[in-house]
Amino acid sequence: MGSSTTNPLIKRAWYSATITEFLNSSDEYVLGLIAAQSTFSIELAQRNAWQDSFDILRKALSGFHGKLYFEFDIPRMGRRIDVLAVIGGIIYILEFKTGATTYLRADRDQAYDYALDLKNFHEGSHNLPIVPVLVATDAPSVPFALVSHGRMAGLYETVLANSDNLRHCLTKIPEYISSEPFDIHCWENSRYYPTPTIIEAARALYAGHGVAEISRSDAGAQNLQETSETLFQIIQEAEAKNFKALCFVTGVPGAGKTLVGLNIATQHIDAKVPRIFLSGNGPLVKVLREALARDMVEREKRLGKKIKKGDARTKVKAFIQNVHHFRDDYLKDLRAPAEHVALFDEAQRAWNQNQTAAFMKRKKKIQNFSQSEPEFLISVMDRHEDSWAVIVCLVGGGQEINTGEAGITAWVDAALEHFPHWHLYISPHLHESEYGSGDVLKAIAEHPTMICEQKSELHLSVSMRSFRSERVSEFVKKVLDIEVAEAGRLLEEINENYPIRLTRDLDKAKNWLREQASGNERYGIVVSSQAERLKPYAIDVKSPMDPVNWFLEGKDDVRSSYYLEDVATEFHVQGLELDWACVAWDGDFRFRDKTWKHFSFRGNKWQRIAKAQRQLYQKNAYRVLLTRARQGMVLYVPTGETSDPTRLPAFYDETYAYLCDIGLQTL
Repeated sequence: MGSSTTNPLIKRAWYSATITEFLNSSDEYVLGLIAAQSTFSIELAQRNAWQDSFDILRKALSGFHGKLYFEFDIPRMGRRIDVLAVIGGIIYILEFKTGATTYLRADRDQAYDYALDLKNFHEGSHNLPIVPVLVATDAPSVPFALVSHGRMAGLYETVLANSDNLRHCLTKIPEYISSEPFDIHCWENSRYYPTPTIIEAARALYAGHGVAEISRSDAGAQNLQETSETLFQIIQEAEAKNFKALCFVTGVPGAGKTLVGLNIATQHIDAKVPRIFLSGNGPLVKVLREALARDMVEREKRLGKKIKKGDARTKVKAFIQNVHHFRDDYLKDLRAPAEHVALFDEAQRAWNQNQTAAFMKRKKKIQNFSQSEPEFLISVMDRHEDSWAVIVCLVGGGQEINTGEAGITAWVDAALEHFPHWHLYISPHLHESEYGSGDVLKAIAEHPTMICEQKSELHLSVSMRSFRSERVSEFVKKVLDIEVAEAGRLLEEINENYPIRLTRDLDKAKNWLREQASGNERYGIVVSSQAERLKPYAIDVKSPMDPVNWFLEGKDDVRSSYYLEDVATEFHVQGLELDWACVAWDGDFRFRDKTWKHFSFRGNKWQRIAKAQRQLYQKNAYRVLLTRARQGMVLYVPTGETSDPTRLPAFYDETYAYLCDIGLQTL
């Protein structure tokens, strides 16, 4: 399957050969090589589809010179390109839909997404022309058209072909593209560094890929892999030496903390000692569960098998759970859990003792509950008497957005006071202000018996979310901290690869999103949960929305983010992401007199937020909103309305002026 066994791209194709070699080989020979590399049993329908594509390609490629790759892997998506062809300096993505009589929008987007993925994440393809071609074998012929992407040089919209005119299309395309042959060996050996969304990553991990296969190969991704490997080592050592360990992983927004947790949870998923991924983030749990269940059904279908979605959901639920449900189960069940490894995502959001006690009294009829949520959760894992257990706390900086969130201090305090026999493994960055850990390191150092080890590998320093610019989270921090000069400098640095725009016209913001997004790149409107006076602009934070539909449904579903009707708040989007986002800015968080002013809408008017803790939650809410987009965002600040005392222009004008002063380009 190619001359070099170390070649990362050749290994991703089940069969590769020159066009001449392919044309001179029998169907049985090519099919045998493909089948030999298949990771699943070949069903008759799949075998027939491959043979149909062989017939079409033999007719279309006669006389052409280049190279073919069958079943070419796209790691970020966990999918395979039917055929990738390199001919005359042009890369063709050929997606076959055998028996299709129409050119479906979803099929066009699928082919385009493959091309976009290659352009974005394969280093050797950055500067090469890439043309996706949808071959709907039985569809009617349509006039040939080659349309440039516009924003991204060398990328083209999907060309539509059928079994009869594919050759004509392949002949016409080079007439419109200036290209030069390139070194195919160098191209094959260039780095592929995907940056998946958390949903894509979860699907790939659950399907058996490791974090190294679905993450980039630069320094940031190396850190991601090192963090995972360090945690695996701690787990193995705890099991071998029979001790209990509490680990803290820190990271900047979008650095991949959740990805690390899912990687640990899904590796060796059928092992005798199961692991569980826990999150207090209800929307994240719902979206990931549904995405994985759907993916399981689809993967089984491709293998010629059937599984009910309900059964798939049950399987997924076994290792991804809402932390509050896990807590409630073990309030009633006093036995040790089946799992010896528990991974708590966004551990800083666990409830403090007051919040936990109030909930227990109100909902569970338990009086005088004396433990914080971290203390109780550690106690559950501590039930493994004379045995081992590992808790991994994934900690986000500046991510507390709700009343009663304990921060990371509660975890450490619980360990120091009640579980001193546990070993601590901490990130050296845990002391930094955004992690809210106070004098934690000093308290640990002064404890007479606590074993604690600092590991630099437990900090993720590079954002993986904004693959076009890794300094977006730093820019957002400067904006929120009112460091105008630094924010402006960073904006100049990131704007070319990560466009950020500003507007006072919501229609312009929506159109900008639609123009920027390509293929199935997801876009939507995000807004503060306190932004109650955007309602006149049809942005209603009180309107019920289902995050599963918002994040997973397609462009033809009115409930999806694509429709730009339902909006998501910080509670819906924390831990998840979009490719492109419109951040709608209300008068709840307004710039005035060179500082931020904090308001909450009560009854029929805005009321000043006086408590420092609530002010921090609100600032963090905007931090979450401003770090959701992977590729770019537009900020929408209304003009207000002089006739409406709840939407006076004064509530918005200084915020808009401040953002302009930073240097944001306006629409």
